[in-house]
Order: sequence, then structure tokens, then C-alpha cells
Amino acid sequence: MDVLKTLLVVGLVVYVVARRMMGEPLVARDVYVPPVVLVAIGGHGVLEQDLSALDAGWLAVTVLLGVAFGALRAATAVVYPKDGVLWQRYTWKTLVVWVITFAISLGVGALAVMAGMYAETRSMPLSIGVGLLGEALVVLIRARAAGVPFAPDKR
Repeated sequence: MDVLKTLLVVGLVVYVVARRMMGEPLVARDVYVPPVVLVAIGGHGVLEQDLSALDAGWLAVTVLLGVAFGALRAATAVVYPKDGVLWQRYTWKTLVVWVITFAISLGVGALAVMAGMYAETRSMPLSIGVGLLGEALVVLIRARAAGVPFAPDKR
């Protein structure tokens, strides 16, 4: 089951990155729902574990790093008005930040486990979700500063 969950999360991330590389209208639902869903899934999984103080400390570190790297990713993306609504496009810098984020997350996770963190406490959905949440917060700030509305949800 963990393999299926991992494949679904990785598939979602690849889908989101590919769409944003091409540029897309910023629909509020697309910006805010995925991080909330991933944080909820990951948080639920973490809460099922018996967390020690060490686990909670490392979890806090990884969450803060995820939010910070998500905010950095958002800072490298282009948010612009087009056809009266906001659009977003990832740049090559955004991809570089994604790669760096992945590498540092792996390193910090390995260090945490070596330091005694229970390996199952590390949640991929939670990690990706808080990263996307950091990104969404910066996009919200940039959207408000632009004074241009989000694109309507066509679903």
C-alpha cells in the first residue's frame, strides 16, 4: 500500500510541475487544495505513529524546511496577468529549486533516521504537502499584490 501511495504522490507532483512549466491560469482550487489534501493525508499517517520527542523535533524541522523551500520555489516562478486573470509559469530556476529541495529533504531525512527518528514518521505526502503549502502562501501574497483575480474554476 505504501508503494501505491508513493506512486500516486509522485504522479501528482510530476503532473503539477509539468502543467506549471507550460504556464497555466491560477485557479485558487488548484493552488490550495493539493497542499491541504497532502498535508491531511501525511498528517493522518504521522498521527497514527507513536511519536517520541525526537520524532516530533525532527518532524518540525522537516516541516519548516518544506515550507521554506516551497516559498523559495514560488519566488522563482512567474506570476503574471493574462486575459484579466492571474497565470503562473515555473522557470528553470524553479526546477533547480525542486531538485535541491528533493536532495536536501533526502539528506535531512537520512540524518534524522540516523539520529534516532522512527523511519515511518517521515511522511512523503506531508513533506510534499508542506512544500506546496509554502508555495501557495507566497502565491497568495503575490496575487494580492498584483490585484488581479484568480482564474475561474471551469470544473
